[in-house]
Amino acid sequence: MLRMERKKRRKVGILGDPNWVCFSLITRDPLSHWSCLCQMMFLLYRGLGKTIQTIAFLAAIFGKDRESADPVKEKAGKKGPVLIICPTSVIQNWEIEFSRWATFTVSLYHGANRDLILEKLEAGGAEIIITSFDTFRIHSSILSEIKWEIMIVDEAHRLKNEKSKLYGACSEISTQKRIGLTGTIMQNKMMELFNLFDWVAPGSLGTREHFREFYDEPLRHGQRSTAPERFVRVADERKEHLVAVLRKYMLRRTKEETIGHLMMGKEDNVVFCSMSELQKRVYRRMLQLPDVQCLINKDLPCTCGSPLKQVECCKRIVPDGIIWPYLHRDNPEEGCDSCPFCLVLPCLGKLQQISNHLELVKPNPRDETDKQRKDAEFASTVFGPDIDLVGGFAHRESFMDLSDVKHCGKMQALEKLMSSWASRGDKILLFSYSVRMLDILERFLIRRGYSFSRLDGSTPTNMRQSLVDDFNSSPSKQVFLISTRAGGLGLNLVSANRVVIFDPNWNPAHDLQAQDRSFRFGQKRHVVVFRLLAAGSFEELVYSRQVYKQQLSNIAVSGKMEKRYFEGVQDCKQFKGELFGICNLFRDLSDKLFTSEIIELHERQGKDEMQCSTSKQEITELEAYFLPPKQASIRNSSVSQTGNNNEMAITSKPVLKEMGKRQGERFLKLGPTMLMNCQIYNFFVQAFYMLIGMKTSST
Repeated sequence: MLRMERKKRRKVGILGDPNWVCFSLITRDPLSHWSCLCQMMFLLYRGLGKTIQTIAFLAAIFGKDRESADPVKEKAGKKGPVLIICPTSVIQNWEIEFSRWATFTVSLYHGANRDLILEKLEAGGAEIIITSFDTFRIHSSILSEIKWEIMIVDEAHRLKNEKSKLYGACSEISTQKRIGLTGTIMQNKMMELFNLFDWVAPGSLGTREHFREFYDEPLRHGQRSTAPERFVRVADERKEHLVAVLRKYMLRRTKEETIGHLMMGKEDNVVFCSMSELQKRVYRRMLQLPDVQCLINKDLPCTCGSPLKQVECCKRIVPDGIIWPYLHRDNPEEGCDSCPFCLVLPCLGKLQQISNHLELVKPNPRDETDKQRKDAEFASTVFGPDIDLVGGFAHRESFMDLSDVKHCGKMQALEKLMSSWASRGDKILLFSYSVRMLDILERFLIRRGYSFSRLDGSTPTNMRQSLVDDFNSSPSKQVFLISTRAGGLGLNLVSANRVVIFDPNWNPAHDLQAQDRSFRFGQKRHVVVFRLLAAGSFEELVYSRQVYKQQLSNIAVSGKMEKRYFEGVQDCKQFKGELFGICNLFRDLSDKLFTSEIIELHERQGKDEMQCSTSKQEITELEAYFLPPKQASIRNSSVSQTGNNNEMAITSKPVLKEMGKRQGERFLKLGPTMLMNCQIYNFFVQAFYMLIGMKTSST
């Protein structure tokens, strides 16, 4: 069926588990009960060949053979059509892989020829129909009338929200043979887990309320740092029960157990970049706006003397704000039903713009005139007396101004990192969620003379694969500038060995999917990831929530034991702790590191002993400079090595050797920047501090 030069690892996906054997690659004997496999979730980590293993499965049950056609078996395996729904960016890849591995007639239900494809399908001329999520959602009423044999959803975590139109449309397909493919089955909340399995195998996890009461709530409360022992015990019991149930409906494969021995490894670093002094001032002014103060003080007694809280009395609306009046320009007297909480996301968006680059605060020339006017008013307010330093509140087109790193802490760090990598021939993937930020980074790359490619939402689908192929095959291409939304899924960019996540996402899976564009089968080099966070900004809270969410996922899906670092409990007003609630979102952290506070708290409580993820001998070989959080102020202190005994000494200038370097190689200088090296998903257990130095020299 398959051309088996693809490596034996592909066999493992089909034959590795007796509960999942659909046929023998040697004898090619189809199993009679294949249909029981078609209510399953394939949880294969990114880069493990979900596409090819799915094609192998379909070829088996359809009696297909790539090398020698068997008409008898093919006729016996004749079944109805298969519907495959996937991201737009990988539609062509699915078509290519089908042509490479099996003899199916495949058609793309995408673009202008949709009616012709339906006619072909009706005439029996198409066995596999591939479409995108957007196309399926728009034309679901037509596609739901077709009697599908099997429905396959690639990146099935897109079905995490039971209220979405996509989820409803997928549920309307009448076939009971449903397969979900994903590497991130749970991203934010445990109820997402229920939604996915309730779609693929309705009723498999009971009712929604049963799942919430029996699994969701006990596991969340049992993970609280000060949870009573009985809560922890119950959570452990429910965890084991849930994992046992999930195994009946889920095939799970990880890189470690399949291709770990073939990979050179991945190193995940979190770089806390000190914001420029100008960024800090603008950030503080933002926190002082009436819009933000209304949210921070929402639970305080109202200033009018009423016994009610401010949010229930005089401060429900914010007519004197900057953001609120624009949001409610159609109803300035009453606002909306969710006031003032409708301000949370817009305010967080502004804070993220400040953390990434001050130019993002200015009006976007692509926006409508009214919004540009309000954004100009906002920019003028938060820039205050510093407005001349940023060239006014209007958008700048000057190439030299936009490519300057002077007022951006992240770009200062990025400049030094990339300078070192380029000199060694490393290839870099640079991800950002903001298209405007990509525009700024593009000017930065041009100014520094880097050869680069770019892919974002405006890149035509039929051009994306050629961009990928060109980058992978061209030694001169140094950087691939990618929109995380448009290029975070499906792309194979194994020629790159450095990955930079410029801005973190609330959803940890998005950042991890971006990383694994490089760290996947075919990668021949050690991959180093750098996630840039603005130190002292709400991005630290974003990262801490990423850790929290991934811990819950590890517990629920893998049954792992995770350290209980956080007091906060997701979706619980009683235990907001240090992670949840509006007040935590808008804390002023500009003079401290929120992450270090959590670590130091657990050291004082004796709940954890910080351990370095590398052995002492390895540390000596790397000549790394560590700053244990309990020894010095992270923001103002640093360490250096003196003498031959590797003693640690506090110095006045931050110096850190780049991760992964050995004796005799280069030092980096990245200013007042802190870098944490971590074993992924277990940051607080394995974290150690490294202060990046500011000098590049040969030793």
